[in-house]
Amino acid sequence: MEKRWYVVHTYSGYENKVKANLEKRLESMGMEDKIFRVLVPEDEETEIKNGKKKVAKKKVFPGYVLAEMVMTDDSWYVVRNTPGVTGFVGSAGSGSKPTPLLEEEVETILKRMGFNEQVTEIDFEVNETVEVIDGPFNNFSGTIEKIDLDKQKVKVHVNMFGRETPVELDFSQIRKMS
Repeated sequence: MEKRWYVVHTYSGYENKVKANLEKRLESMGMEDKIFRVLVPEDEETEIKNGKKKVAKKKVFPGYVLAEMVMTDDSWYVVRNTPGVTGFVGSAGSGSKPTPLLEEEVETILKRMGFNEQVTEIDFEVNETVEVIDGPFNNFSGTIEKIDLDKQKVKVHVNMFGRETPVELDFSQIRKMS
């Protein structure tokens, strides 16, 4: 059996609580080999209130949580009986197994959340000097401060106007200094 993504229906407003409960249950019941990731799809929205910029997370699908899992009787039982879960989306009745999401649907949702599912081998390290080869900082060089594999981004300190300025760049926008 292969791992697939399923949509779990929850009480609206309980998505994060269901995610936490499910993660605790899969650990305590030894289901880490059947249930891999639980996500609450969210977008970041920037609001400006009283002249201050505030980033707020907003649920993309209120009342739903995504679970990456291998669908077996045991994993189905664990998810279905987690407090706050009302059922799976795509199951015809209380006794039938749900239908997984299509790969294209999963890719769209994960990209929207900032995840990139393609595994990329990277040859960069923190504190390494790199050259920016694309975007507004093209031809600048800088030092890598942080690498985010999930989002496939790096935070690079670029020297601009005599100051170190942190910029977030995609892996494709930088290369090693030769």
